[in-house]
Amino acid sequence: MKALIAMSGGVDSSVSALLMKQAGYECVGCTMRLYDNEMIGEDLHSTCCSQKDTRDARLVTLKLGIPYYIFHYEEQFRDTLIEPFVRAYEEGRTPNPCIECNRIFKFGLLQEQMKELECDCVVTGHYARIEEDLQNGRMLLKKGLDASKDQSYVLYTMTQEQLKNTRFPLGTLRKEEVRRIAEENGFTNAHKSDSQDICFVPDGDYVGFMERFRGTEYPEGDFVDREGHVIGRHKGYVHYTIGQRRGLGIAAAHPLYVLEVRPEDNVVVLGREEELFRKELFAGQVNLISVEKLTGPMRVSAKIRYRHKEQPATVYPEQDGRIHVVFDEAQRAITPGQAVVLYQDDVVVGGGVIE
Repeated sequence: MKALIAMSGGVDSSVSALLMKQAGYECVGCTMRLYDNEMIGEDLHSTCCSQKDTRDARLVTLKLGIPYYIFHYEEQFRDTLIEPFVRAYEEGRTPNPCIECNRIFKFGLLQEQMKELECDCVVTGHYARIEEDLQNGRMLLKKGLDASKDQSYVLYTMTQEQLKNTRFPLGTLRKEEVRRIAEENGFTNAHKSDSQDICFVPDGDYVGFMERFRGTEYPEGDFVDREGHVIGRHKGYVHYTIGQRRGLGIAAAHPLYVLEVRPEDNVVVLGREEELFRKELFAGQVNLISVEKLTGPMRVSAKIRYRHKEQPATVYPEQDGRIHVVFDEAQRAITPGQAVVLYQDDVVVGGGVIE
């Protein structure tokens, strides 16, 4: 069996390569180059496509004695991920580019490379598990056993074929175990810190990135209350997302929060925190994993953002392919553009993009 290992230069993918080799696989390492300095306006020494990360990945492959490739996807990344990312903010939504990167690149283009190199599977360092449901033959995506590192939320778009062709060697391990394995095997990146920000916005200033990408600035506009009364000026609606409190610069008798972003008239609606709570949502671009389709209401627990604690809910299928999720209790700041992911215990039922 032959495995294509997606290597970022970090400890997780490095240990994944080691574990696959120890399991008897013929391994091939690779790094995806997704953008260049000119595209993001940043020093690539400080980002996840940096020369240091590539060097770290190469050092691990040399230590393991396996081939190593760099795949250049800069043009595809610009067109299929960065452009939609910027457009989502311009349309008043809050995107999750990591989910799209997994869908398009790690489990899309990389699986095409897997076939070209005559490999049997793609391997990544995600903390999640893949198992087969022996009753119906479907592949299941399950949470990683380390709850603090579980990444099943950002993997809900995976198809049955992709799940069959993917391995997650870290799914049953805790992070401290992974670092220990790396240290015991002399990996120089054993204690390398995890990346936290969006990879192509390493300084966290996504609006600055958007302005450089578009070559323009986003104009100021009005803050208004629910009744439409102007209560202040904002610095451009793309700076704000639903639920935000900090950085508003508004003096008021009570705390104000972003309730709505209206790009069509360059307005941001503010109100009290209790106005942020909703019991239901609709989601499109639905992908189901544990079931082929929803034939009626299903009890689930639902997660509306990566750091959100999943909550009891009922999901209903819509005739147009969307889903309608009704929570038992109202949830704070349900945000268009983010993903809602549905679980039953530790199994991912599926998910979609909140509309």
